[in-house]
Amino acid sequence: MLSFEEKLSIMESFPELERKDVSMGRVNFHYEQSAYEKKLVGFHFHRNGNGFIFAGLMDEGPQTDEKGYVNIREYGADELRKLVGESIRSLMGEEPFTEGQEEAWVGPDAATLIVKYEDDMWYIFSGLNLEAAFETHREANTYLKEEGFKRQ
Repeated sequence: MLSFEEKLSIMESFPELERKDVSMGRVNFHYEQSAYEKKLVGFHFHRNGNGFIFAGLMDEGPQTDEKGYVNIREYGADELRKLVGESIRSLMGEEPFTEGQEEAWVGPDAATLIVKYEDDMWYIFSGLNLEAAFETHREANTYLKEEGFKRQ
């Protein structure tokens, strides 16, 4: 387990994060350029070893609590750096997509679905058949995961 100082050092190595000391000796880290109301990346880092990283908007990531946080008490340095980077990227908002961009997803019984971005919508196709349409990439991903599919 990393020490409190080691965890703070890793968090402070991300120049886009702003440190905020809070009550009872705890420290939070904010990402002020967030595309969302949520700005808190690191939450309640404490000398007792506890600390939480926001992972609630990640397409694929560790199991979170009901508020979207992961307890990083037992994380190593590399694991923590990776999780913090992914958290920041998730708060940047969706990457710009190009017309006609496609993704393949594989599901139960090796079924393959294609997700295609057209006319500001995300369409899911099974062969030539339209299965579903969504306004955001995140909604399409959530639907596919719930149906047992994984990105190829």
